Amino acid sequence: MKSLGGLVVLVLFLIAAPGPAVGQEVTVASKTFTESVVLGELLSALIRDSGAASRHRRELGGTRILWSALLSGEIDVYPEYTGTISQEILAGENLKTEPEVRAALKKRGVLMSRPLGFNNTYAMGMKKETAGRLGIRTISDLRKHPELKFGFSNEFMDRGDGWPSLKARYRLPQLSVRGLDHNLAYRALEGGDIHLIDLYATDADIKYYDLFTLGDDLNFFPRYDAVILYRADLKKRAPKAVRSFLRLGGRIGEGPMIRMNARAKIDKVAESRVASEFLADAFGVVSKSRVISPWRRLMRNARDHLYLVVISLLAAILVSIPLGIWAARSPLAGQVILGVVGIIQTIPSLALLVFMIPLLGIGGPPAMMALFLYSLLPIVRNT
Repeated sequence: MKSLGGLVVLVLFLIAAPGPAVGQEVTVASKTFTESVVLGELLSALIRDSGAASRHRRELGGTRILWSALLSGEIDVYPEYTGTISQEILAGENLKTEPEVRAALKKRGVLMSRPLGFNNTYAMGMKKETAGRLGIRTISDLRKHPELKFGFSNEFMDRGDGWPSLKARYRLPQLSVRGLDHNLAYRALEGGDIHLIDLYATDADIKYYDLFTLGDDLNFFPRYDAVILYRADLKKRAPKAVRSFLRLGGRIGEGPMIRMNARAKIDKVAESRVASEFLADAFGVVSKSRVISPWRRLMRNARDHLYLVVISLLAAILVSIPLGIWAARSPLAGQVILGVVGIIQTIPSLALLVFMIPLLGIGGPPAMMALFLYSLLPIVRNT
């Protein structure tokens, strides 16, 4: 079994091995929704305008993934919201004021810009026809209709300021509640498959789908003022870049943000071009938008997908077949091996990725490690 142990170490080393160094640059990240990508493009363009190199990791993941990446130094800056910071990132610290939030972030080596100028709070939305027919005006009115079906974004289903807390605060009786991709939730609502979804106040889709926003009559949701989170050491590494993107403070109103979201999501204009147009109007900054055609994006994503799958699957085969043979020949070892790989299979993918990021960084290595671990059980069992 010494040879098997050496093989496991070799496989894990290959998976975790870092790629080639990119050089000194400021790494920007964004979450997996349109507004965050647009804001990420604004940050990237302003950083380039300062003379520094920038790299935008688009749609990197949810709050926990980006926050972990920021703490570990895998990224340098990303757009965030004050409500998310206090209710999700720093949950449990009972922070009431902005100075308290800034102090808590600074202890972790993170600084926060002043608000960009708009409040993108959560809201509950449904079709106007449905709301009018049922007489629903506020979230409290939902208590009278336990038969309604809800579809929320996957992150909202698990957040401290999401569905569990909202349900408890308003004492909502609905049982048919499921997690959906945010874009799919709008289509499901339009098709009548669900009756209520979570909204972002600056979503262009609210007007596009002609939705009614329910009143938050118990004031459950805090303010979600858009801000920029960045590593404190960035002020020393790239001071001009920091000064450049901090100019966004107070310069993006709710109306302009909604229009930018609509340009990107409804009109299908590239986020980089939307950001370039805004910067030209607001700051006179001329930036070259980097537009990738759908075909090139498809080919790039397909290549990345095949690379991740092939490496992780080959590694899993090399490890799992010897383990499966060992498990077949030794009943006691088989129980232990199948028990361990079975437990690994039950770990939620998001939790596994968040755990891997501090160890392996972001991008390919944690994804390959997760795919490798999830492949163990079926191959071992079948062997």
